[in-house]
Amino acid sequence: MSDYEITDIGSPDDWRAFHGGFDEARSRDGRRVVDHELTMQYIGMTANALVPGEEAGYWHTHAQIEELYVFLAGLGQMGVGDDVVEVAPGTVVRVGQGVPRTWRARPDSPGELRWLCIRAGGEQLPHLPDDSTRITDRPMPWA
Repeated sequence: MSDYEITDIGSPDDWRAFHGGFDEARSRDGRRVVDHELTMQYIGMTANALVPGEEAGYWHTHAQIEELYVFLAGLGQMGVGDDVVEVAPGTVVRVGQGVPRTWRARPDSPGELRWLCIRAGGEQLPHLPDDSTRITDRPMPWA
């Protein structure tokens, strides 16, 4: 048996219909905690959607977790430290430990602000992955 799992988080158009969070008190429409659905050991991910004008409504920091926000649709803003950063499809924002962050969908966004938030902690990743091994004698499965 292989160590992999598959889930389907649906099209980004469907993300708003999901109601979720890390616990019931912090759940909201438009958040799906994918790492609660898969056995993830070193990374976490949420799929998110805010309607135009909606905001997180809070700031937060992490002591050990680093986050990567990958914006896919809509227009928004992130408060990062003392700055406000404009975000749009293709914007990627990395936020390190101890840095306050918050976000909102701009009121003039043409649609929902949609993004993935990828979380990781623990040991620093090497610049070049040093734990991989190429398998040169295994044929490609679609050949």
